[in-house]
Amino acid sequence: MLATFDHSQFDPEALAARKERSVSVLIPTRETASTIAATVAAIDELRAVGLVDQLAVIDADSGDGTARLAVAAGAEVHSEGTLMPELGPVQGKGDAMWRALSVARGDIVVFVDGDVHDFGPHYITGLLGPLFESERTEFVKGFYRRPLAIGSVEVEDGGGRVTELTAKPMLEILLPELAAFRQPLAGECAARRELLERIPFATGYGVEIAMLATVWRRIGLERMAQVGLDSKRNSHQELAQLRVMSHEVIGALLSWLAADGRETPFPTAVREFGTRPPMVDASPAGAGIAGRTG
Repeated sequence: MLATFDHSQFDPEALAARKERSVSVLIPTRETASTIAATVAAIDELRAVGLVDQLAVIDADSGDGTARLAVAAGAEVHSEGTLMPELGPVQGKGDAMWRALSVARGDIVVFVDGDVHDFGPHYITGLLGPLFESERTEFVKGFYRRPLAIGSVEVEDGGGRVTELTAKPMLEILLPELAAFRQPLAGECAARRELLERIPFATGYGVEIAMLATVWRRIGLERMAQVGLDSKRNSHQELAQLRVMSHEVIGALLSWLAADGRETPFPTAVREFGTRPPMVDASPAGAGIAGRTG
């Protein structure tokens, strides 16, 4: 059974008092000038009480001033293209997350999205709580309500359309072992760094579903958890963009199933989706982690 928690179970000061490992919060982002400063400020509250050690924004050279605003708010900022540049252009969100590991200094790594309008410190404390509760827990995924704003009207739980129409049905049919995860595409997760460094990352929008399956295969459901983070309000995409995202989610999951030796539908129609190897394999002759600073 998947361990399930709520963020309200974890107090920032109590977590800081029992903290034994360093924590890095990484925010891969693109064009989030309207939200990034508030997100950084919320996490900075936890840095002030000693819960967070590193707060790094990985920016996709946003043209709206995201990087400048993040620096002004107190974040360490990296242009995604400057991380492991010998690999060429960054190939999407998953690639940015993978490259971000090269500058992560914490023993525990937390990934959060930078475009959340109702982000708060509880996102971080909720994700860290289960990892602090038990050494057996190695990976935590967030879940939340996804309201959908249509003009001045907000539809409760109307958001997360790719999750509801693509990811969840796919998992229920093809990988029911993971159907208990309420938000399989959540960008909010936390894990022990040594685990993240030893798994491949899908390079595009399929990163979250592929990571979920890969982690499950490596450590089992008993070492995974999910935590309720209340709500997540962010900008919603047009249907054309959602189609692209759905395509990558489906492709990433089918590619994972094929690599896992499972029979998959439409095998001839699935191209090989981009994947970065485990970070520990990306360094020359296995000599440490590529690009690691500190």
